[in-house]
Amino acid sequence: MLIYIYSSIFLSISGMLVFALSRKHLLVMLLSLEFIMVSLYFNILIYLSELSYEYFFSMIFLTMSVCEGALGLAMLVLMIRVHGNDYILSFSSLW
Repeated sequence: MLIYIYSSIFLSISGMLVFALSRKHLLVMLLSLEFIMVSLYFNILIYLSELSYEYFFSMIFLTMSVCEGALGLAMLVLMIRVHGNDYILSFSSLW
């Protein structure tokens, strides 16, 4: 069980590192946020299995993260249609 905890910590830290280092493209930032959400889902599954609880809350969390991903992709498509690319620095309306 300890290997799962170490791997979930590694996944979370690597997702946060990619999010912090890739500030040029919006798509890469959205993908790293989704990776962080998957690692959080993995953490919830480890926690619930360790305590022998039901997995109902994990399904609610998974549903909310899918909705968040769909909203992020819709915003990405809208910004690409308006600005023509997904460079963060070209979005003057964000700052």
